[in-house]
Amino acid sequence: MVSPSTLSVAAAETRRTYACGLSTRGASSGGFVSWAPRAAHKSTAARYSLFDMGAMNNNSNRRARPPIGVRSVRPAASGRRLFHNRCMKVRFRMLATLLFAGMALASDVRVMEQIAAKVNGEIVTTGELARFRKQLEGELRQQGLTGEKLQAEIALREKDVLRDRIDNLLLVQKAKELTINVDAEVTKQLASIQRENKIADQEKFQDFVRQQTGIPFEDFRQQMRERFMTQRLLGQEVGSKVSVPRAEAAKYYAEHKDEFIREERAFLSEILISTANKDPKEIPALEKKAKDLVERARKGEEKFGDLAKANSNADTAGDLGQVGSFLRKDMQPQIADMVFTHDRGYVTDPIRMPNGFLILRVDEKHTAGLASLDEVENEIMQKLSAPKFDPAVRAYLTGLREQAFLEIREGFIDSGAAPGKDTSWRDPAQLKPETVTKEEVASQIRRKRLLWMLPLPGTKTGVSGRSSSE
Repeated sequence: MVSPSTLSVAAAETRRTYACGLSTRGASSGGFVSWAPRAAHKSTAARYSLFDMGAMNNNSNRRARPPIGVRSVRPAASGRRLFHNRCMKVRFRMLATLLFAGMALASDVRVMEQIAAKVNGEIVTTGELARFRKQLEGELRQQGLTGEKLQAEIALREKDVLRDRIDNLLLVQKAKELTINVDAEVTKQLASIQRENKIADQEKFQDFVRQQTGIPFEDFRQQMRERFMTQRLLGQEVGSKVSVPRAEAAKYYAEHKDEFIREERAFLSEILISTANKDPKEIPALEKKAKDLVERARKGEEKFGDLAKANSNADTAGDLGQVGSFLRKDMQPQIADMVFTHDRGYVTDPIRMPNGFLILRVDEKHTAGLASLDEVENEIMQKLSAPKFDPAVRAYLTGLREQAFLEIREGFIDSGAAPGKDTSWRDPAQLKPETVTKEEVASQIRRKRLLWMLPLPGTKTGVSGRSSSE
């Protein structure tokens, strides 16, 4: 079960993902780009080497990050190939909040379970709706709303709680009908969560999930699967049909150039060959390994990301070594000169760091000044597609309602109801049973016997049952 806000979150993420994919190709499912989240700036080695500590500590706009006060710098406008990293960054706490906060509150709600709606054979109970309302209130309180403003916002939004639950059921059902398989995405996301929380043991990880969410691990995984399914479905069935002509993007760019003034920025990937806790005698061999990896990466026979995944000791290895974007002013001068004086695709020599040998690859580079249309096209597409995408999602859901078997109990309202569709509640106890008399049964039996005795066309059968054609 997904929270009332999850559909809008899924739609928003799908909208962003689709916008990211408008100028890209290679997705296998209707042009929809997969949105595997990427880690950013997690490696100690990257933080040691890339950042000017003084500059970072003096930047009051950034939240300090232990142990050395660094957080990742999110790109204002990334390149095409890396733009989806910005769009689809998802963390465990966000997932837990979006998917399961309401379920964790279930113990606080004491409601007699009653069916509020039936959706193609599946049910929505009053208990579910009560939990969603409770979650809605919690989310609004986290936004700082209290008193009359809080109650007014709850009253405004709780009318859509049943609608959102029906929306989610319809989307999941449709995704199953289309055999949308997201097992790979779910496995990857769970592995990312497990890795980021540094829990190697699977049973301990499942216990951790249960403690954080208040629900069993299998339910957590199922909730995640449904969320991925709805996002994929919306991308395929809605996003692929929402188009923003490049001419429209170019017009917006020409009229809003002040929005696209950029600082010098680079997008990097890393490989770390760690020397932490190593015997000094092992260092030369580790340095040779780093040099060999540089040579292999420069030849281009193997992708840098694959080399990172197989060899890097940094916690970005699972993300193919991608560490995200860095402003030039936030990097140490010698590293910045190395990165910004070379073109995209450049692989550095091994850089000796306190904890190992660091290899960097320049994935993308933005110069200071006005960004080009190519650099910001995806960002513009995202902005312009948003007003078109949300109404398209609602129209798609209306279509699913028109095809669905829906019953809404009296006293409950589906604010997304399809116009003219009968969703009146049918109580089985009040349905008039169909009856058949003995005479009607006997008549049907006699009719079947008469039909059996009729001769085939072109033949004549006597009482003996032998055909006259013989």
